[in-house]
Amino acid sequence: MGSFSDFWYYFENQLSTVRIVDIIDIIIVAVIFYYSFKFIRERRAGKLASGVLLILAILLLSEVIGLNTLNFLLSNFFQVGLIALIIVFQPELRSALEKIGSGSFARMNKKFDPSTNNDLQKCITEVCIAAESFSQNKTGALIVFERHTKLGDVIKTGTLIDAAPSYFLIGNIFFDKAPLHDGAVIIRDSRVYAAGCFLPLSTNTDLVKTLGTRHRAGLGMSENSDAIVVIVSEENGIISVAVDGVMKRGFSRKSLEEFLTKSFTENGTVENIKSKTRMFINIGNEKNEK
Repeated sequence: MGSFSDFWYYFENQLSTVRIVDIIDIIIVAVIFYYSFKFIRERRAGKLASGVLLILAILLLSEVIGLNTLNFLLSNFFQVGLIALIIVFQPELRSALEKIGSGSFARMNKKFDPSTNNDLQKCITEVCIAAESFSQNKTGALIVFERHTKLGDVIKTGTLIDAAPSYFLIGNIFFDKAPLHDGAVIIRDSRVYAAGCFLPLSTNTDLVKTLGTRHRAGLGMSENSDAIVVIVSEENGIISVAVDGVMKRGFSRKSLEEFLTKSFTENGTVENIKSKTRMFINIGNEKNEK
C-alpha cells in the first residue's frame, strides 16, 4: 500500500509541473505523428518505413546483446541514413509538402461552392455528358480538374486552349484521330485550359496488372497533387475517378456529377473524398487497358 501511495504522490508532483504550453506541445506533436503515419501508411512509403523501423530495431538489439560488428555497421549506416531516406522518400516528401502548402493537412483549404459558381457547375455537367458519351462509344479519355496544387509543369507538356468547356469541344479533343487525344485535358478555373498533356505515372507497385497507362497516369497525377482525375477506359468504357492516390470505378453520368459536385463543396473535405474513393477494382471483369 505504501508503494502505491509513493507512486501516487510522485504522479501528483509530476502532474503539478505540467503547464498549458506543455499540453499544447504534446497535442501538436501527436497530430504531426498521426498525420505522418496516416500519410505513409496509405502509400508505397509504408513498406519502406517498415523496413527502416526493422533495421532500427536490429540496431538496438545488437547494442543490447553485444553484437559489436553488426552494431558498428548499422550505426555507420544510420549516420548517412538521413540523406538516403530523403532520396528514397523523395516522391512522398514532395507530395506531403505540396499538400501542406495547399492546406489539405490543416483542412483550411477553401472549397468551391457550385451553388454560387455557375461556371463550375456548367463545367462539371459538360464533362459528365462527355464522359457518358465516351463510355458508350468506348473512347479513352483523361480529364484533370486542377484544385489548389498548380499544374503548370504538366500544362507545359501540352497545348494551351483556355476555352469555355463544352461536350463538343471535349469530344473533339478525344476523338481517336485528333492529334491531342492521347494526352490529358486540364480543367483550370472551370475552363478547358490545356490538352494533350503528359501526366506522371503512378509508382504504386500494388496496382493490378490489368490497369493500363491511362489509368496509371491518372492515378499518378492524383498521387502528386490534389487534382481530381476522371478516366474513361478505351477497352470497356468504364468511368473511373482518381483522387489523392486512390481510385474508384464504375461511375455513371449521374453518380459522376454528384461526386464531382460534392468534391468541390465546403463539405467535400479531403477525408470525405478519400473515404469514397478507396480502391475498388473488379479484377474478374477487367481486361488489359490502354
